[in-house]
Amino acid sequence: MESVSTTPAALRRAVREWPDRPALVDTQWNTPVEYTWSQLHDRVVEVAAALIASGIAHGDRVALWSPNSHHWPVAALGIHYAGGVLVPLNTRYTAGEAVDVIERSDARAVLVSGEFLGTDHAAELMTAHRGSMPDLVVRIALSDNRVPVDDAVDWDDFLSLATADTRAQAHARADAVAPDDLSDILFTSGTTGKSKGVLAEHRQTVAGSHAWGANGRLSPDDRYLMVNPYFHTFGYKAGILPCTLFGATMIPQAVYSPTEAMKHVAAQRITVFPGAPTIFQTILDEPARESVDLSSLRLVVTGASIVPVVLVERIQRDLGVDTVITAYGLTEASGFVSTCTPDDDDDTVANTCGRAFAGMEIALSEQGEVLARGKMVMRGYLDDEVATAETIDADGWLHTGDIGTLDERGNLTITDRLKDMYICGGFNVYPAEVEQTLARLDGVTESAVIGVPDERLGEVGRAYLTVRADAGLDADGVIAYAREHLANFKVPRSVVFVDAFPRNAAGKILKRELD
Repeated sequence: MESVSTTPAALRRAVREWPDRPALVDTQWNTPVEYTWSQLHDRVVEVAAALIASGIAHGDRVALWSPNSHHWPVAALGIHYAGGVLVPLNTRYTAGEAVDVIERSDARAVLVSGEFLGTDHAAELMTAHRGSMPDLVVRIALSDNRVPVDDAVDWDDFLSLATADTRAQAHARADAVAPDDLSDILFTSGTTGKSKGVLAEHRQTVAGSHAWGANGRLSPDDRYLMVNPYFHTFGYKAGILPCTLFGATMIPQAVYSPTEAMKHVAAQRITVFPGAPTIFQTILDEPARESVDLSSLRLVVTGASIVPVVLVERIQRDLGVDTVITAYGLTEASGFVSTCTPDDDDDTVANTCGRAFAGMEIALSEQGEVLARGKMVMRGYLDDEVATAETIDADGWLHTGDIGTLDERGNLTITDRLKDMYICGGFNVYPAEVEQTLARLDGVTESAVIGVPDERLGEVGRAYLTVRADAGLDADGVIAYAREHLANFKVPRSVVFVDAFPRNAAGKILKRELD
């Protein structure tokens, strides 16, 4: 296939290569939606033409605040087709947090969901924050409640703004999108402070999405279950865009539950299912799993946090998935730094994050910090030259903030976050090592370890655990198990059992909220 370096070019190629193949299937709503690549392209052009009719210019930023549905890929690709810059908003944001990103990114339009799971984000914005909104606010109706919101345009009415003239302009805009134009501004998870806007260009975005899809050997025969939120790189750049580049069918799921995910796999004959480690942990622990046909699955990809070795082993053994890939990335590299491959042996997949993606390099600093350089590294941070210079050095190396090791084959293993390390009695303790150990204790479903102050040792470990209802574990038993498997300075001195962990949208545990 011809190479492309912008998302409009990728979509046009998809239409040429697979015009009548399924592009998107969304059965979540009262009226199911199925698009071929030709039909998806037509809807994208319609969005682009409506944006142009509404005064959106090349380079303008457009915010998108909505859960996974057929509207999201259509809207995102439509923004790009019109030459705009996509600003995805975290669906877990409060209205105030959403307004902060809308204002910081100088968005000229907002596409926002109506009533969904008892919340109407469009109504929230237009009721309490009208003065902070741009002129164009489009309400995406996801339920049967189509009561209009003052000063917001209904999705269907918005699309009707497209004319023959603005459709022609849309095609011209798509022609004009350059590889070094901004494709999106994604805001970081903010696990250690205020989120930053990451500026990514089309060439960076497409390079990463192509490398991800090629590594997973995606094809038009694949059916991709999308539980990862579209506003995150895992759902957008490792989901929507690889499908566009390789012709796989997108099947969105707006609200994750293990039972609904398994139903989708069985009914839609899903072949590709990426997700955060917690996704697969819940499926493996679901009592109804053995009664559901999951045999169509060929590829599971997980990442987004430290992955317990035992989880990879269970996905392979208990779900019967032929290929499990672990990967590592961060928003500042479009989500793509390193990956295992389908040809890697089980030990490599279980114990490493693989080697650098095509187009990327990996190195370690003297302190063991993981450095990344290459095609996927961001342009910089929005309106923050100081933070950009602190993160990307003069030689182009992106400083990730993660600690890792590289083996003789170039396989990367993430041992911890640089900021998570604590010192116990003069010894460095990396919580990820302790968490990996606790993950093998029968009954533990997930763990998080932090350092807490101690008068004698400076800091000692505290383990937070979620456990199965029938586990029968207590703190003394957990500590005794840790002593069997870890040096004394690594053993947690206290254990806290929790029902659930505080998380960001990527599924990462917010450790700062545990202490």
